[in-house]
Amino acid sequence: TCWCLSSSRVYLSVPPRNSRRVVVLGAPRVGKTSIVRRFLREDFEERYEPTREDFHRKLYHIRGEAYQIDILDPAGEREFPAKRRLTILTGDIFLLVLSLDDRASFDEARSLRSEISQAKSALLRCPAEGARVPVVVCANKADLPAEERAVSRAELLRAFGGKDTACTLFETSAKEGDETLERAFEALAARAGLPVETGPSHHRRVSLRSYRRLGGGGRKAEAHASPCGALHPLARRPSMNADLRLVLATHGKKRTSKPAKK
Repeated sequence: TCWCLSSSRVYLSVPPRNSRRVVVLGAPRVGKTSIVRRFLREDFEERYEPTREDFHRKLYHIRGEAYQIDILDPAGEREFPAKRRLTILTGDIFLLVLSLDDRASFDEARSLRSEISQAKSALLRCPAEGARVPVVVCANKADLPAEERAVSRAELLRAFGGKDTACTLFETSAKEGDETLERAFEALAARAGLPVETGPSHHRRVSLRSYRRLGGGGRKAEAHASPCGALHPLARRPSMNADLRLVLATHGKKRTSKPAKK
């Protein structure tokens, strides 16, 4: 993945092996945007504003290597199954969010997990249980009083725990930004095959200009620089056509890699 900021002559390159797309899914008003803001190390906002689509790109410099995480919250696609399916097919890892005081959001999260497994298994041509899609589930609003809880711990474990090691469950509070939320971010990095330093508390936040300057000290200086991350201010979600080409290319590789039948 490459990009350019011509106004400041910034040229950066991230090897494909170090680039991931995180797709954030869940019902409205469960805290998806707030959790993403915590990941990006932005302040929590109490006020709710409906999200149509959020796309963020964060760049990292860790032990001399560049990494990239794209975060996509396609909230506006809930009424467009075909678009959401395409979004799912392009995701490398999924963050499912539900609210502990909203039973319907729990049901939707379960449905979304099945939808993810089915879409990925169809692409990979394997049973749904064999797709092994990495998923992190945040049961949000854990700070609410127990009497306001609409989903029990046992129900959460039955739905998202158990023997499926590809799915990790956390009860979180985006409002308080608790330690459990930090562990969820660490699990997100682990499931994505990325360094733990991509977690928000494991690197220093820098501007894109400062990030660009890291290459000026040579490879030895780069390798010893402390881990840092920068938001790309001009990042935009790739077009639907670009996403479709990506899926078709991936599907083509899977087909050609299979030995021909005699």
